[in-house]
Amino acid sequence: MIFPLRAFLVSTFLLPLPLLAQQSASRPLSSSAQSQNMGPTLTLAEAIRIGLENNYGVRLVRQDERIVENNVTRGNAGQLPVVTGNVTRSFTRNNVRQESLSRPLPSTASGAQSNRANANVAATWTIFDGLGMFIAYDRLKTLAQGQQQVTRATAEETVADITSAYFAVVREAGKIRSFEEALRIGQQRIDLTQARADVGVSAKVEVLTARVDYNADRSALIQQQEALKTAKINLNNLLGRSPALDFLPADSIVVSRDLSRETVAQAIRQNNPRLQQARINTQVATYDRRLVRASRLPQIGLTGGYGYNRNINGEAFFGTELTTNTSRTYGLNYGVVASVPIFDGFNRNRLEQNARIVEMQSKLELDQTQLQLDTEAEQAYAQYQNRLQLLQLEEDNILLARQNVAIALERYRLGLLTPLALREAQRSQLDAENRLLDIRFQAKQAETTLRRLSSGLVQE
Repeated sequence: MIFPLRAFLVSTFLLPLPLLAQQSASRPLSSSAQSQNMGPTLTLAEAIRIGLENNYGVRLVRQDERIVENNVTRGNAGQLPVVTGNVTRSFTRNNVRQESLSRPLPSTASGAQSNRANANVAATWTIFDGLGMFIAYDRLKTLAQGQQQVTRATAEETVADITSAYFAVVREAGKIRSFEEALRIGQQRIDLTQARADVGVSAKVEVLTARVDYNADRSALIQQQEALKTAKINLNNLLGRSPALDFLPADSIVVSRDLSRETVAQAIRQNNPRLQQARINTQVATYDRRLVRASRLPQIGLTGGYGYNRNINGEAFFGTELTTNTSRTYGLNYGVVASVPIFDGFNRNRLEQNARIVEMQSKLELDQTQLQLDTEAEQAYAQYQNRLQLLQLEEDNILLARQNVAIALERYRLGLLTPLALREAQRSQLDAENRLLDIRFQAKQAETTLRRLSSGLVQE
């Protein structure tokens, strides 16, 4: 079955849209960021919907699924009769010379015309072939199920890529807000330093240093804007739309903290499309072996048909005169055809041995796939746990960094702190903001990987 677009539902790892909107509104884009991104807002759920509809990888694999489903017919398995009709009409023009012992002179004719017409309908129907036709039909249905798993796996990977790309845009946009906050603090420092220099408390070099640091932050902001643009282009590419299309991410990065190793492992064994496809491949290999064995048994078929023949011969002599003879035949024919394989140079033995080897290979590949998935899940879960610890640490640290900057700025206002110390506090806050965004993004990636492995991103 081809998965329709409505069958792809975002799983519960995505927060409800009202809650996402509240979290996004709790920390809106600054005015300058909004002025640079005048596109419409885009939620993660909407991005996934667009991606599953427009992504070329998903669209191509759906066409492959349609082809495989079209092949699942009883006629393709050999269970239905085959009926053919043939019509032949031919014309001849000959020069005839006929000699006879009873006549002294030969009889001749130039341009003698003849024509023939033939029409028939023939039917053949295999009624027994060692049950091979039924095995073939089950094999076709199993192949269709395997292609469905390929479609599902492609959809899962596409949703994971879109999720990662979307939150990459959110991360880069958050870094822009961090740089803008740094510029705001830098502008306050310039104003305070200029005011102190005007009354002779500070030297002009402190004002120049403050402006140099401010310009350095502006340069970093410009580079960050480029990174944001690149992230948006990558997401638009996954969504199958124009790379120049601009938008505002409406959702924030919210990491689920309740995934357990046992739940993920159980879901992988039950739902992972790669594992399901490997299991289906073992079934197909078994059908292939059974088809070879079925070819050893006798084949019995029915044949039947109806034919009509008409022959107009204009090349016949009656005595010395050229005459035209016309004949017609028509009627029904039917019968039974049976064939028994006796000896084929041991080729069937060879084919059956190879089929057994392929069947064993498919089972080994199934075990290998299971091990690979367990390994990927264990690595992803270890990264997930590590990122959760780092996330908690950075969330606590960012509060300290912001408080430190507020105190440093006030102390600098009172003349109790050097410009270098204020700059260091400012840089520490900026680094802490960026680290928090990176760790939150990495934690979300690890969570998405676990949900993809457990087939929790797309549900039928």
